[in-house]
Order: sequence, then structure tokens, then C-alpha cells
Amino acid sequence: MEEDYKPVVQPQRRLNPNMSEVVKKEGGMTVIVNEKKELIPSRTVTGWRVCIDYRRLNDATRKDHFPLPFIDQMLERLSGQQLYCFLDGFLGYFQIPIAPEDQEKTTFTCPYGTFAYRRMPFGLCNAPATFQRCMVAIFQDMIETSMEVFMDDFSVFGSSFDHCLKNLDKMLARCVETNLMLNWEKCHFMVTEGIVLGHKISRDGIEVDRAKIETISKLPP
Repeated sequence: MEEDYKPVVQPQRRLNPNMSEVVKKEGGMTVIVNEKKELIPSRTVTGWRVCIDYRRLNDATRKDHFPLPFIDQMLERLSGQQLYCFLDGFLGYFQIPIAPEDQEKTTFTCPYGTFAYRRMPFGLCNAPATFQRCMVAIFQDMIETSMEVFMDDFSVFGSSFDHCLKNLDKMLARCVETNLMLNWEKCHFMVTEGIVLGHKISRDGIEVDRAKIETISKLPP
């Protein structure tokens, strides 16, 4: 936080009736204790993705400028491989715990009470940089040589089935070591092509994802 930061209190906003039901069903309230011995209820995250308006908190936050990889360079390294495994991180930012002394900074209100996050939520200005830094730290020795990482999208590759399987085994072992969870419903294993950041990559090179331009291609001349 910036040194001249002062806590602010903002009025609660009205919720859309449908969204109100979503917030209510998220339930699963627990209580955390910070160093000041203040009790702060904490929300257990489910399948919904709620984004709090943290603009005032972001204004008071010292910015983290950890870079994301250059997409064009990453796609060039991925193209031309024989086999790929595409894996997706489970619940994205929520895999990153927040230090107990900082959890109260994420406090928000809703019609059902006042809550704080124990894991990194959407809406924080430093969330993307923090997440990418964590992923790079976990897979630092594998990036560019056997896999690529862009946020919670992981692309493992290999020049043959055995080579790709070996790289995948190493990547999954690292996930186990670091308690990094994957969304198996969005994972694809041992495929010859796939969509990465809006581009189709394969052994033949890089192409535009046809689904992204389908509407334009159907326009009359």
C-alpha cells in the first residue's frame, strides 16, 4: 500500500435480483482472525466469479509491474511441435492465498453481511502480475523448453509422444508439489493442434482462430 493510504468506507450498492440470489447461494461463511484479533467473516468461493469494485483500494495500492510474456514470441515457440497438452488452472486467482494481515483490505459488504477474502479475488489491480509471477516461479526451469505459461493457461509440448509425455509428467509433478490445481474439464492431452490466446497452433505453424472471424466472413460482399 502507498504510505499515505487511509481506509475508506463506501455505501453498499443495490444488487440485481438475480445476482442477489447468486451471492446468497455462495454461502459457506467462515471466520478468520488477523493479528489485531479482529474477527472478519470470509467467503468460501464456489463456481461463481464475483468481481468486487476495488477501484478505491487499487488507487491506494503500490503497483506491481511484473510483465506478461509477449504473445507473438510465445506462439512462435509453440508452433511447429508434434504434440501438445493444453491445461487450465482451476478458479484462476483464487489459488493464491492472501496474507492474514492483508485480508481485511479486501473487505466488502452485501445484503447478507460484511466479508473479506482469504484468497486473491478478481478486481485487484495487482492480481494479474501476482498470479503470473507465481506461475513463472513454479515453472521457471520448464518455460520455453517444454511448456509455455500465460496466466492460468498452460501449454506443454514435445517432438514425439514419449517426449511430450515426459514433459507432461514433469509439469504435473510440479503441480502436486506446489498444490496447484487444474480444471480437468478444460484440459486436452496429446493433441496435434489447439487454440492458444485466439490463435490455432500446430506443427504447420500459426493460424487465426476461425471461430473468431466467422461472423465477419459471413458478411455479404
